[in-house]
Amino acid sequence: MSTQNPQVVHQRIGEVLISRGQINDDQLHIALQRQKNDNKPLGEELLDLHFIDEQAMREAVSEAAGYKSIDLTGFVANAAALALIPKPVAIKYTLFPISFDPEAGNLVIVAANPDDILARDAIAPFLAHANQIADLHVASEWRIAPSAEVLAAIDKFYDHELSIEGILFELEGGELDLNALTQTGVSYSHPIVRLTDALLSDAVSRSASDIHFEPEEQFLRIRYRIDGVLRPVRSLAKSNWMAILVRLKVLSGMNISETRAPQDGRVSLSLFGRQIDFRAASHPTIHGENFVLRILDRKAGIVSLDKLGLTDAQLALLERMLKRPEGILLVTGPTGSGKTTTLYSILSHLNNDSVNIMTLEDPVEYPLPLTRQTSIAETIKLDFSNGIRSLMRQDPDIILVGEIRDHDTAEMALRAAMTGHQVFSTLHTNSALDSIARLHDLGIIDDMFASNLIGVIAQRLVRKLCPLCKTGYAPDATERRIMGINTGSMLFRPTGCPDCDHQGYKGRLAIMELLRFDHGLIELVTRRAGLKELTDYAMSHHFIPLIEDGIRRVKEGQTSLTEVRRVVDFSERMGE
Repeated sequence: MSTQNPQVVHQRIGEVLISRGQINDDQLHIALQRQKNDNKPLGEELLDLHFIDEQAMREAVSEAAGYKSIDLTGFVANAAALALIPKPVAIKYTLFPISFDPEAGNLVIVAANPDDILARDAIAPFLAHANQIADLHVASEWRIAPSAEVLAAIDKFYDHELSIEGILFELEGGELDLNALTQTGVSYSHPIVRLTDALLSDAVSRSASDIHFEPEEQFLRIRYRIDGVLRPVRSLAKSNWMAILVRLKVLSGMNISETRAPQDGRVSLSLFGRQIDFRAASHPTIHGENFVLRILDRKAGIVSLDKLGLTDAQLALLERMLKRPEGILLVTGPTGSGKTTTLYSILSHLNNDSVNIMTLEDPVEYPLPLTRQTSIAETIKLDFSNGIRSLMRQDPDIILVGEIRDHDTAEMALRAAMTGHQVFSTLHTNSALDSIARLHDLGIIDDMFASNLIGVIAQRLVRKLCPLCKTGYAPDATERRIMGINTGSMLFRPTGCPDCDHQGYKGRLAIMELLRFDHGLIELVTRRAGLKELTDYAMSHHFIPLIEDGIRRVKEGQTSLTEVRRVVDFSERMGE
């Protein structure tokens, strides 16, 4: 890896690496002595001596130069950005356009020397031309990368058709070489490589959480899950599926020769100037292998507690529960209800240099700083219960257990709580109070879990109404009765506009119920009180059920009543 132009570096690389604790004075002295003999850049000397790796070097150069660094390996090109800057300009000034957001008017450029005034002057006319076309002010944002990586990206991505429609047209006129796709280093000129990248890029740009490749008898259906709902986006000829599947398996590290058994994999790519992880899973069906990619966007994965949408009273209650130094806090809800996001928000809130946070996940979805994260692996007998035993010997203060699935995991989590640890986990139940019956079903003694539960959060995700096109209306008598509102009140419903892709909704929010285990509730659980008695007690102690939090969101105009009814049972309210 080559270092950057010297005029970029605002601090000395050696000083940055020492301040980061990645090398010591002796190692720097050795590298400087070698540098006198062969006159190589200091960064290359440190790499040759194996004192640092390329990632450490990249981060140090970024910090020294004052620009964010970009790793262009595993990078996926953005057609809109490439269209703005001609290839000759990119080569002459060693720069590469990463992404372009037309709505924000933001062009991200990576360069070997972001401080090069001539380079900035050279791209100014092209930004001005974009301003005239889009009728907005386009600003450039700069990143830094080694010149060799920038030049390689220019050579790899320019002069190719990058739109999905253009690539499909190109595919219609040629034959596919499946053997070429089995190599990880296959040329980017292969249309299937570009088609796969374009589909992944398109899904991320549309804020999808999952991509579904679903072979039917005569065609391949592609659907994105956006805001929790699957949307068909494209149908392709069935003849293209085998080549796309081979490419996806190679990217995900799967066995391409295995077609009859399910497989799991993972791939990390750089899109739009940030790292995006994809969790892959294949599954055999009668029409071929089904393939699903879960998109794990690190930028969107961690939300601060005050951004979860809690009321002041809910936030105060949650913070009160988090102050308890030991015990278990459970987050419940169905798959895809945002449980992991809530847990990561809590861990991020508690995270500091004075605590040791350790996690067991299946798998690790988002990296957290200052946190020891572990993916469970059944092949080496590292499951949740065995993992907790191992974590207990690592002197943790806070433990995250990805999911309580069985008696052994529940028992080990409770033992961790009983020995003075804060434990966080998820449980599949429909409501906070249902978690009591669920733990009982898992064979946990009532006395044992009741006194060690800090509380339970139950949640669902609902789609947010598009703020640009939502329409107010007068609710009918049934809706007023459900909502508990009077005649003359106004509610909102979806309409649809270009900004929300004509869906009427854009983004999602969580509705929650928080149940704190106080002495009264512990006493009721211990003597096996019924669900009605537990509910009456909770309601008399300021417990707000999920349905009421959903209704609050509807009254505030953030979502529609139809959307809340999609995820919450309203049968009792309807008198059914």
